[in-house]
Amino acid sequence: MDQNSPDHISVGRMGEDIACAYLVENAYKILERNYRRTYGEIDIIAQNKDKTLVFVEVKTLNGNLNGLIPEDNLTGSKLAKLKKICENFANKNQELISEKRGWQIDLLAILLNDGDKPTIRHYENIA
Repeated sequence: MDQNSPDHISVGRMGEDIACAYLVENAYKILERNYRRTYGEIDIIAQNKDKTLVFVEVKTLNGNLNGLIPEDNLTGSKLAKLKKICENFANKNQELISEKRGWQIDLLAILLNDGDKPTIRHYENIA
């Protein structure tokens, strides 16, 4: 599927909406969505219940695509870009970071299942 096709964008947006609902249900406070800079984007910026600043990358797939899982879409180069933009945000927003807790990057992998409840896998502190 083309990365910029309308279907791809709507699946991505749906995945981010599901991710936000999941995070709120798990006592996260959503601070920002789709934080963009010229060199990348952070899908969700949140604080968990212990006030750790959490940058959340959301990877969503619609059904089983030839054995692929959402996690397959987080490549090393994408993770490197993500780290760069997270570091930039953290440096500019020190007031959001607890000295004891710091910040972390999480991955939410979401698999949309035809009409069924989506499968959500949450990987904490991936980088």
